[in-house]
Amino acid sequence: MKKSKTYTVPYRRKREAKTNYKSRLGLLKSGLPRLVVRKSITGMTVQVVGYSPTGDKIIVSAHSKELNKLGWKAACSNIPASYLVGVLIAQKAKKAKVDKVVLDAGIYKPVNGSRVYAVIKGVVDNGVSLPHDEKVLPSTDRINGKHIEEYAKSIENDADRYKKQFSKYLKENIDPKTISKVFNDVLTKIKGA
Repeated sequence: MKKSKTYTVPYRRKREAKTNYKSRLGLLKSGLPRLVVRKSITGMTVQVVGYSPTGDKIIVSAHSKELNKLGWKAACSNIPASYLVGVLIAQKAKKAKVDKVVLDAGIYKPVNGSRVYAVIKGVVDNGVSLPHDEKVLPSTDRINGKHIEEYAKSIENDADRYKKQFSKYLKENIDPKTISKVFNDVLTKIKGA
């Protein structure tokens, strides 16, 4: 560290590269609630957060594990699951009378077609306004899980590889070659709730 009388020690979260305060200030100046998207290896956590001088207030929250109650037994960390979480959070936000949000992706590097952008597509498709560029959103085939089906069909002849790759699907009695049907069933349940 610098040894000077005028040196100011940065905030701990800035030193640990957990918070970009300049970016956060820009988001807060918009005056809109933030759609906070955080991903992990096993799922997605999405929250609509409003600013308060005493601390941020979570308006609504959704996690990909909630999809299990609606019939989604496949992996909760893929693009179709991320889209479904986006639809789910949009449903909850509309009930809480939130119709416009701004994305807070934290320290994640923006990658076109990623899980973060799948959440955005789910939010926008379900009627909550969010500034975005259509080019960054994943394609409809990836949202529906068609890429999973195609991959499952391509390795179907290699039984060991197929069982290893889709063990969670097979354990839950889900045919990975028909994941888009499961996706559509869960999507209908979310929109009907």
